[in-house]
Amino acid sequence: MGQSIAIVGTGACAPAKILSNQDLAKLVDTSDEWITTRTGIRERRIAGHHEPPSELAARAAAVAIADAGLTAADIDLLVLATVTGDMPMPSTACLVQRRLGLPPGAVCFDVNAACSGFLYALEVARAMLAAGRHRHALVIGAEKFSSFLDWQDRATCVLFGDGAGAVVLGRGADPARGILGCHLGADGGDPALLCIPGGGSLHPASAGSLEHRQHFVKMKGREVFKFAVRAMAEAAREILEQHHLTTDQISCVISHQANRRIIETLSHDLGIPLDRFVINLDRHGNTSSASIPLALDEARRAGRLRPGEITLLLAFGAGLTYGSALIRW
Repeated sequence: MGQSIAIVGTGACAPAKILSNQDLAKLVDTSDEWITTRTGIRERRIAGHHEPPSELAARAAAVAIADAGLTAADIDLLVLATVTGDMPMPSTACLVQRRLGLPPGAVCFDVNAACSGFLYALEVARAMLAAGRHRHALVIGAEKFSSFLDWQDRATCVLFGDGAGAVVLGRGADPARGILGCHLGADGGDPALLCIPGGGSLHPASAGSLEHRQHFVKMKGREVFKFAVRAMAEAAREILEQHHLTTDQISCVISHQANRRIIETLSHDLGIPLDRFVINLDRHGNTSSASIPLALDEARRAGRLRPGEITLLLAFGAGLTYGSALIRW
């Protein structure tokens, strides 16, 4: 009998501090009504000064490893998706390796695909396991976007939150179950649509970069909205066609949690009822690469991911990147 690569454990971590829309209204010219009607977000979690992404990632990962019935010694591959890592180098994955006590010989590295990062990391880890070089992979999405927000820009500071989600991948006995496939892509035609321009070698830290607030996230919301809907809808249709499936066969959709209007438009365009979509952005906001694994863990623990049923994952992010994945539980 053949084998598959399957998710055998999940975990999540949300910082304790809650920042509500009412709290934000005290910091910037906005209101609960303005934020809620335009985004669907009511609150988000904010990590403390001494809670870097590596700590959030390690907490989520520890839960996922225990959920899989494994120990840190069983993990020999760690792929971590983030754009807000602890530092430019070393990778946040190596810092998580240290926090968790993973074996010294484990392969650990970061993936930067912004809000699509978890799907990129998932496919990389799946392929490496399928190649037979590793036993168990830890795939994490972790972000501390609050460190990169311009609290004077109401168009962006109301959107993002902090958090982490993790899954453990292993080999399954049933080839009909597990990760059925992934479809990834990117369109780098206009990186300025969504970016953090400062902090890299192009615009290193300087008095000028600080003055022009280049170290904060910049976004052209209307253009990003259009791309998000189009790219995710196309990615969904592409992977369903590849696997000869119809939307009626999809029991659950977990898309990137950026904006409720995006999810509602996606539901309409794909013809998939909104009640099949997992939506938790009202409580977490946009957590970038952490959003899908956070929502996946919540959905699993709520009993929404049932054996034999198929879940569709969808994402888009800065780059601009996009992707889809199918999982049969």
